[in-house]
Amino acid sequence: MNGPAMTTDLQQARLEPRAHTRASVEELARRYSTWGRWGADDELGAANHVTQETVRHAAGLVRRGAVFPLALPLEGDGPQLGAGGRVNPQHVMLRTPAEEMFDDGGLVRFSDDAVYMALQCSTQWDALCHIFYDGQAYNGRDFSSVGAVTGARHNSITNLTDRAAGRGVLLDVGRFVGRELEPGESIQREHLEACAQAQGVQVGTGDFVLVRTGQMTQRRGAWGDFSGGPAPGLGVSTADFLCPRDVVAVATDTWGIEALPYEAPDVVAPLHVILLAYAGIYIGEMWDLDALAADCAADGVYEFFLTAPPLTITGSVGSPITPLAIK
Repeated sequence: MNGPAMTTDLQQARLEPRAHTRASVEELARRYSTWGRWGADDELGAANHVTQETVRHAAGLVRRGAVFPLALPLEGDGPQLGAGGRVNPQHVMLRTPAEEMFDDGGLVRFSDDAVYMALQCSTQWDALCHIFYDGQAYNGRDFSSVGAVTGARHNSITNLTDRAAGRGVLLDVGRFVGRELEPGESIQREHLEACAQAQGVQVGTGDFVLVRTGQMTQRRGAWGDFSGGPAPGLGVSTADFLCPRDVVAVATDTWGIEALPYEAPDVVAPLHVILLAYAGIYIGEMWDLDALAADCAADGVYEFFLTAPPLTITGSVGSPITPLAIK
């Protein structure tokens, strides 16, 4: 950054997408690959940066005891359209107290319920095995690492269970530019740098970075094509911000984290390829950041303790979560 004038320009201009190609995506993937960094058998990726020390430090960020849930409700009227089997959760009652009687004459009664849902239907983590590029997922795992019956034999999201806690940092790009971003707008590395500078916060090793575009503010309860349609999001160049800082994960308030349409027309989900398949950085999608963002704007504190463990479903390649930011 080169001072206030540059910041003003970034705030006023439309966040235009940048053209990328398969070659430029592959160059970034090679540059930021962590394959072998923690050994040939590693399945944690950037979660290796979560240590007892980073968790202890993050816990020290709790000052007020204010808790902010960051998950959407799991309900039938959620954001999914059913593409690829990603339907919204289907909640059913197995029994209700009005219907169930026992041999004590009905003195004690129970209610039970069940749910069917795609594991990536709402607020979620993507596992490192969610994306394969040219036949390989993180750390060189091939297609056989995910079976039709077994699910993930390697790189499952369950590996994150005891590592999904640490320092969270909110980069409220929507508030930084003074508006909710529009479909197709693409956040670049310099926008994240300028936003962090304006908020007086630094991003570093072991952090969980949350980026608010404001799209959920616009679309909440009227989802339309929120699921897979044109959207604001992160551009490919944000890899140059996230990867050198050794962050654990990045999450946004959008359906697929990246700006849609994608910046590389010949590569589907190019940032997913760089972050998940090569850098081993976890991706969170559809996080509800509005209440947290309002509080951060009010008290000027954009760092907090974050916990967001996945469900321990053996072999799962993604998981619904209820992230909590605690200040």
